[in-house]
Amino acid sequence: MERSLTVLRVSLYHPTLGTAAFINVPLELQHDTSTLLIGRGRDTHLQLQLPHLSRRHLSLEPYLEKGSTLLTFCLKNLSRKSCVWVNGLLLRFLEQIPLNIINRVSFSNIQMTIHIEGGTSLEAFVCCFQLSPSPLIYRPKAEETDEWESIPHGQPLLGSGE
Repeated sequence: MERSLTVLRVSLYHPTLGTAAFINVPLELQHDTSTLLIGRGRDTHLQLQLPHLSRRHLSLEPYLEKGSTLLTFCLKNLSRKSCVWVNGLLLRFLEQIPLNIINRVSFSNIQMTIHIEGGTSLEAFVCCFQLSPSPLIYRPKAEETDEWESIPHGQPLLGSGE
């Protein structure tokens, strides 16, 4: 009887290098339940050849929550030099965060989305990689307005107590 594996669907994007940044990325990577390492080092499971990437930049750590029969994952920043953003939260060196079903991660100019599809196997999981030609994470830029100039002078500001 074959057991269903947990699948991590991972999309990758780099704004300047495009898909060339991910030349060593396999289409699929099956992994046991040990920590999966990502970086530019030869000892990483997902090796990315980018100059600003640490040899061991981040890790995906599978674990079981009490009472659960599905693998859960946390992402940990292993880089002393740079930060990792996960779902809008900043992770510094050795900080980690549990992943949601859908996650947006950015580090060293790389944008990555991770979608977790639960399976019943507790012995392994599989990562399926897709290279994206367009950005995965959109950050709206602040717009400058001249709101301040449009307020008639001499009138109290809202919340000023006057």
